[in-house]
Amino acid sequence: MAQGPQELVFAPLGGVGEIGMNLSIYGLGNERRRQWLAVDLGVSFAAEEHLPGVDLILPDIRYLEEERKNLAGIVITHAHEDHFGALLALWPRLKVPVYATPFTAALLEAKRRGEPGAPEIPVTVVPVGGRFKVGPFDIELVTMAHSIPEANALIIRTPLGNVLHTGDWKIDPTPVLGDRTDEAKLRALGEAGCLAVIGDSTNAVRDGRSPSEADVARSMTDLIKNARGRVAVTTFASNVGRLRAVADAARAADREVVVVGRAMERTVQIARELGYFDGVQDFRSMDAYGYLPPNKVVALCTGSQGEPRAALSRIAEDQHPEVTFSRGDTVIYSARMIPGNEKAIGRVMNLLIEQGLEVITDRTHLVHVSGHPRREEVEELLGWVKPRIVIPVHGEALHLAEHAALARRCGVKEVIRCRNGDLVRLAPDARVIDEVPAGRVYKDGTLLVEAVARTVADRKRLSFSGTVSVAIALTDKGEMADDPSVDLIGIPERDRAGGFMHEIVFDAVVQTFDSLPRGKRRDADAVAEAVRRAVRAAVNERWSKKPMCHVHVLTV
Repeated sequence: MAQGPQELVFAPLGGVGEIGMNLSIYGLGNERRRQWLAVDLGVSFAAEEHLPGVDLILPDIRYLEEERKNLAGIVITHAHEDHFGALLALWPRLKVPVYATPFTAALLEAKRRGEPGAPEIPVTVVPVGGRFKVGPFDIELVTMAHSIPEANALIIRTPLGNVLHTGDWKIDPTPVLGDRTDEAKLRALGEAGCLAVIGDSTNAVRDGRSPSEADVARSMTDLIKNARGRVAVTTFASNVGRLRAVADAARAADREVVVVGRAMERTVQIARELGYFDGVQDFRSMDAYGYLPPNKVVALCTGSQGEPRAALSRIAEDQHPEVTFSRGDTVIYSARMIPGNEKAIGRVMNLLIEQGLEVITDRTHLVHVSGHPRREEVEELLGWVKPRIVIPVHGEALHLAEHAALARRCGVKEVIRCRNGDLVRLAPDARVIDEVPAGRVYKDGTLLVEAVARTVADRKRLSFSGTVSVAIALTDKGEMADDPSVDLIGIPERDRAGGFMHEIVFDAVVQTFDSLPRGKRRDADAVAEAVRRAVRAAVNERWSKKPMCHVHVLTV
C-alpha cells in the first residue's frame, strides 16, 4: 500500500489566541504515520473570579498521549512558567525525553524538590547554542535576549525545509545578563533558506523597539540612590538579569541586598551555581533584615502579581515574620501586570500606600521593560531570516492579527493564521489541512480536572446563587418520619418583606410533599425531584435567583 508523500506539519496545542500555556508540535512523515517533536509545555494562570478554586490552566495533551510512541521528545525553549510550568504535572502521561539548557534544567529540578510527590524527570542537558538530534529533527539552539537566562529560538532542520521557532525573544543591544540575540546565526539561516517562522506575537501591537535592560538598570540605580528609607523591589524571580541590576544598584548606593521569598532564594542560588552572579556581592538572609539601618537595605521580594502567600502580600498585611516596612520607605514594582492579576496587585499596592510608603511602577518610571519584540524588531528578524511562511503564535487575536499584517508588509509570501488544534502543513505546500484535539485541563489542588467537567461550572453557580440541602426521612407508608432537615449556604437570611428564607424553604418542602398523591410519596426519586423544583421556585420568587438544591430522601 502506498504510504503517501512526506509532509512537515505544525500544530499549536496551546498559546494561540491566548497568552500563556504554550505547547507546539511538529510532525514529519505521511498522513498515516508521523514522528513528532513537542516544543514547550507551559501553563496559564487562572483568575479566581472566572475559575474559582483553579490554581493553573494546562494544555490538554490527549493527542500527544495517543501519539506517544511516535513522540520523539520535548524541547523546552526557556524556564518561564508559560513555557515549562506543566512539565511536572503532565510529563508522567508521556514519559518521553526532555531537552533543556543548564539554567532551565536546574530551575526544573529545584521546582521538583519543592513539590511533594513531583516526578523525577530525566532531562538531557544541552549546551547554550548547541545542536542535537531529536528523532528525525535536527535542532540547533539560537540564543535570544529575553527576561530570563538561556532563552532560545530553535532552528528545526528537516529534509523538507528549515523552520525557526522563535520562542520568547527581543533584540536587546545591551542586556544586563547573557549574550545578545544571535544575529549571525539567524542571518546564516536566512542565507541557507528558511521555510517558516513560528513567531512570538506578544508585542506586535507596539511600534518601535523594546527598551533595553540596561536602561532599567540605570533607572533603578538612580531610584535606589535617592531613596531615603528602606527600598523593596519586587519582580519575577526568574528575571536574573533584573536581580543582578538591583544588586548592582544596591552596591552603588552602599546598601545590602536581602532576599525575601522562597522562589527568589531558589533562583539566586541557581544563578550563583551557574555563574550568572559572578562578581555580585553576597546577599543577606531574611534574619539580617531587622538589624540593618533603613538606609542600608534593599529587599528583593516575591509577590509582584499580588499572590496572597508571596512575600510582598504578607508584608503589606503585616503578616511577615521577619520583614516590615515603615512610613517613607519605597517599594518598586519592577514587573509587568499579568492580565487577570489587576485586582490582586491593586489590593497590595493600596495596603502599602495606606501605610505611608511610596510605590513606584512603570507608569511613572522606567523600572520594567518587556522581554518581547516590538514591531521594528520583528521586521528586523524577518529581514535576517527571509522566511517563505510566517505563522503568528504566542498572543491573543489582536496580537496575532497585527503580527500577520506586519509580516505581509515585510513581503512574506505566505502568512497563515491558525488556532489551537489546527494542523498546518508547512511542506510541500502550506495550508491548514486538519484538526487535532486541543483544549484545557485545570489544576485543582493536587488533581487535574477536565475543563468540560461540571466541577468548576458548579462552583460558579454556587458562588452566584448558593445552595440548599434538604433531607427527608420517609416511612414505608409514604409518610414523613420527622420534620425535614433544611440547610441553606450562601443565601440571604431574609427576603424583602423580612421573612426568613429558612422558613420559606421549610414550608415549600412540607407543602410540596403534602400535595403529592399518596402513590408518589413512596417513590423517593419522585419526592426528591418535586421538592427540588419547589424549593428553587420558592427562593427565586423571593430573591430572583435559583440556588442549587440537593434533596436526600431516605426510607426508614
